[in-house]
Amino acid sequence: MRWHDRLGRFAAAIRFRGSKTYWENRYLAGGTSGVGSYEGQARYKADFINDFVSENAVASVIEFGCGDGNQLGLAEYPLYLGIDVAGPAIEHCIESFPDDESKSFMTYDLRTFADRARFVHADLALSLDVVFHLVEDDVYEAYMQALFNAADRFVIIYARDRDEAPALKRHVRWRKFTPWIERNVAGWERCRFEPGPHADYQDFHVFARVE
Repeated sequence: MRWHDRLGRFAAAIRFRGSKTYWENRYLAGGTSGVGSYEGQARYKADFINDFVSENAVASVIEFGCGDGNQLGLAEYPLYLGIDVAGPAIEHCIESFPDDESKSFMTYDLRTFADRARFVHADLALSLDVVFHLVEDDVYEAYMQALFNAADRFVIIYARDRDEAPALKRHVRWRKFTPWIERNVAGWERCRFEPGPHADYQDFHVFARVE
């Protein structure tokens, strides 16, 4: 790696001020949700989820961390609510789907979000390429609780189930989340695991509510 590339990565790490601020600044600077929401990876995720929604008669979907909406452009959901911590991303989503009455969007802050009465819920709750960006422990735990609390029937998490914090990538922290779910979320079981087809893809973990 050339010295100026290393310097750029180091400067980005120094500027990191938390996951929420990172994503707000990234979108404000014209950045996107990342490679996972574009081209081959986006198509792969859309095919899997669209098939799942159809096969299981899913009537509504809520996505925690919808990003810039590019992935959503491939989705086939009857009703959809996309939420994200980054206001600029939500503004982009609203502008991208101006006449689609099946889609709603909202911003939220995990540290000030408590839906104990379950006003925000859907058949299926989605988490796509998000878990490994939740670098703060309190944000991660609040996110996971909100994700499962909002799901009536299913939760789909697209991530790698492992622990790792890559050097010089302050906005990335891989987490082994399945043990956390077993310890902290009652009434759910993983009913399907779909490994990603390529090394740079993540894996699908599908959870179903059990009586």
